[in-house]
Amino acid sequence: MRDEVRTFVIDQLRDMNYDVDGIDDDTTLGPSGVDLESLALSDLSVRVEDRYGLRFADDESEKLALMTVGEFTTMVADRVAGATTDNR
Repeated sequence: MRDEVRTFVIDQLRDMNYDVDGIDDDTTLGPSGVDLESLALSDLSVRVEDRYGLRFADDESEKLALMTVGEFTTMVADRVAGATTDNR
């Protein structure tokens, strides 16, 4: 699941016209990494929410900007797995 989420995130960043060359799990989403500003981070969050049926709390946006790509994809994969387990 984590690899699927990571591929989706990278594809969405590419679709949002970000340079994804050299992005790895240690690249931060915010400053000095992908450099997503708040609007772009919101766009990515909505795309992930729509694709995986999750919801991020309003107060999570600052935390998301400080996460690495690896941390973000792991968090999303864990939430998806948790939601799948909850629905059984």
